Amino acid sequence: MKRAGQTRREFLAGGGLFAGSLLLNGCLGSAKRQAAVTDRPNVLWITCEDIGPCLGCYGDALADTPNLDRLAAGGVRYTNAYVTAPVCAPVRSCIITGVYATSLGTQHLRSDVVLPREIRCFSEYLREAGYYCTNNSKKDYNFTDVNAWDESSAQAHWRKRREGQPFFSVFNIMNTHQSQINGSDEEWHEKYGRLLADAERHDPAQMTVPPYYPDSPMVRKILARYYDLITLMDRRVGEILAELEADGLADDTIVFFYSDHGFGMPRYKRVLYDTGLRVPFIVHIPEKYAHLARGRAGASTDRLISTVDLAPTMLGLLGLTAPDYMQGTAFLGPGAGQPREYVFGASSRVDEAYEMARCVRGRRYKYIRNYLPHLPLIQTSAYCDKAEIMQELRRLAEGDLTEAQAALWRARPAEELYDTQADPLELNNLADSSKHAKIKARLKAELRAWMIEIRDAGLLSEAAMHVRSAGSTPYEMARRPEVYPIQRILAAADCVGVTCDEDQLLTLLQDADSGVRFWGVIAATCCGQTDRLTAAVQRLLADKDANVRFAAAGLLARWAGSAEAIAVLTKGLDEPDGPTALFAARELELAGAKASMAVEKIEAARAANFESQRHKDYKMFIDWALTGAIRACGVQTDYLITF
Repeated sequence: MKRAGQTRREFLAGGGLFAGSLLLNGCLGSAKRQAAVTDRPNVLWITCEDIGPCLGCYGDALADTPNLDRLAAGGVRYTNAYVTAPVCAPVRSCIITGVYATSLGTQHLRSDVVLPREIRCFSEYLREAGYYCTNNSKKDYNFTDVNAWDESSAQAHWRKRREGQPFFSVFNIMNTHQSQINGSDEEWHEKYGRLLADAERHDPAQMTVPPYYPDSPMVRKILARYYDLITLMDRRVGEILAELEADGLADDTIVFFYSDHGFGMPRYKRVLYDTGLRVPFIVHIPEKYAHLARGRAGASTDRLISTVDLAPTMLGLLGLTAPDYMQGTAFLGPGAGQPREYVFGASSRVDEAYEMARCVRGRRYKYIRNYLPHLPLIQTSAYCDKAEIMQELRRLAEGDLTEAQAALWRARPAEELYDTQADPLELNNLADSSKHAKIKARLKAELRAWMIEIRDAGLLSEAAMHVRSAGSTPYEMARRPEVYPIQRILAAADCVGVTCDEDQLLTLLQDADSGVRFWGVIAATCCGQTDRLTAAVQRLLADKDANVRFAAAGLLARWAGSAEAIAVLTKGLDEPDGPTALFAARELELAGAKASMAVEKIEAARAANFESQRHKDYKMFIDWALTGAIRACGVQTDYLITF
């Protein structure tokens, strides 16, 4: 049988994720030295994947990072740098445009969203100003970029520019990505271990196991592997900086280093704790451009910065004016703004697992609003569950767990509040503390105001967002109050996990706007089953909005094992558009054994999805959800689209 889909590796390779070699020693070999540019600085970004501030220069005694430590010693180290999402594509979408993914509609991993004509990648403005712009090589923006780069490939390099032309070059180091920590000891040694000297290898016995992980030899081994990868990442940083020096460009080039989000481990990546959002961030500005710097060489700053600030910062550093649509604040250069009081983050769908959470963080306190609190902190997800660390944690979850460890597998509170100064790992939820009520109210108001200001399109289900955007874009749709009454929809979402007033929920379930009805179903999900709520949700099985139907069907399937509800979901698998079919598939998976009555139909739908040319970017995720649904019904089967 011919395979219609792709493996996850092939799927991600389209974004350059697996392109390039860890120890690539200069794309063009010994290129000739090029004349330095004296009037306009070059800019080099060295980025890596999936690490928090676990570098020697950040005080991590386990880290072996001499090259980054030297970069920090000659630059400025930011201790309060945060990304806008705990997973790569939404962050990268925001970085390259200067607009939050939840404004653009690019918040779901992965998707392909159309942007309005006026919103462009900031590198396009640099190219128009004469800069040679290269990306080596991951993009992963959740939209198709046009004219963003002179070259984006594993061979892209500043050395290909015209002599004397200023450049902006990005090098993304892949080896710390979550996918790289897996494999047998033999496979690990062949791929990475052999590249390390004995003194560079990290001893599992010396690892610090965080309190939310049980302490086991496998957990320690995975942590040690991560630090080994950080050592290799730092080595590659040194190679890139050596190329810059060899070309006589070090004194003319501003260097940035940062990670795209926190560790690629459970309770880090995909969640809104600081473990997923806080990143290392170093800026080195040569002496000749010292007037653009903020802080002396070797200093650190606790100024709050967000990756939404990168685009306006870059434009300002290079003497360009940031367009009004950009939502960040420049933190360097002559046009730097006032330090921000808050940073914001968003978690949305990743692969087949739906999330909807938002957070706001000041210098000390963080507030998280979970809009799908009935789902556990760590959901089942095919790609993540394949990882050895996840398999180990699930195995250990069958034994005795501490409160912090058990929380990984439980439903989440609707609201979370943390004193990050006293509780940096965010283990002690203060949301119900009367002592902190005013702090919670202030942060909650700030978060709500931000969501309204940026016109957060994530308050609509993914399919509904695309339906309402027909003939336009999610960004433009969300700015039309007659199409997207955001305050009414947000008010409905704010009921989730907070109120179980039956009359109020019934009003939401009968509202004229499908977005309000959708959140009415989610709010009912968090409450106990009653006859009146059951009858109201039952009527929504015929709702004209597909995701309202499927949310209602999923709830009734879990409440009562309703055959009619399961039939609505299996019919939904025939929907032609990917986001709609995926939502139905995931609801069937979450129904567990209660979907057993339809297992043959689910198997047939999975085979049809595999063979079909429909569903595009969603085919793989639909396969994963339906395979999970079949397994939950007690039938052993393998994924048709592998990873």
